[in-house]
Amino acid sequence: MKIILTLILLFISLSSAVAKDDITKELITSGGKARAYYLYVPATVQAPAPLIIMLHGSNRTGVTLVEKWKDFAKKEGIIIAGPDASDLRGWGWPQDGPDFLRDLVEELKTKYPVNPRRVYLFGHSARAIFALQISLMESQYFAATAIHAGALPPDDMNLMDLAKRKIPFSIQVGDSDELFPVKIVRATGDALKAKGFTVDLIEIPNHDHWYYDQASKFNQTAWTFLKKYELD
Repeated sequence: MKIILTLILLFISLSSAVAKDDITKELITSGGKARAYYLYVPATVQAPAPLIIMLHGSNRTGVTLVEKWKDFAKKEGIIIAGPDASDLRGWGWPQDGPDFLRDLVEELKTKYPVNPRRVYLFGHSARAIFALQISLMESQYFAATAIHAGALPPDDMNLMDLAKRKIPFSIQVGDSDELFPVKIVRATGDALKAKGFTVDLIEIPNHDHWYYDQASKFNQTAWTFLKKYELD
């Protein structure tokens, strides 16, 4: 009886969230602290559904990426969640991951029909760096990662040797990016490939660092790559 009641409550909670078909701001307790994240569960979602965790840029919040992915997520039936960094100026570990991101994913699994084999990361700018770092640390947890405008710092190249799985990466960068020059991004891609990782490096002509104006195009490219991969 208790199990049946639990399933009914879960169904009601899921139905309510889907019915809104809008971005909502939610709270989760992780590490003893309340953390905010922005969630979109499209009405088109079907079990088991893919989930993308989005890491926002500096001095922004999670909603800035979620709102750029919303229309595409609705079309494709993707659950998307954009947590806020503990310090909006930048992401850092251990305070922002990997434990916090795991807590978020596990919480979403209890409320929505998330496919645990198809949980992905997407990051932009300096948070693309964080996405790369977390991916290598949690290579058996996330199926694949896509970033726009980012690269691994030289001091973090050793993280590649810690990865227990060759997690695939999609890396998009503008050929006029002033913060992450193509040469530096290529170095990350080449280093990953040398270690046996699958890397799709896309250099975008006449494009600088700005993601938001052409987000729909970048998101399409990212999802075309991500959806090919799932955990064993």
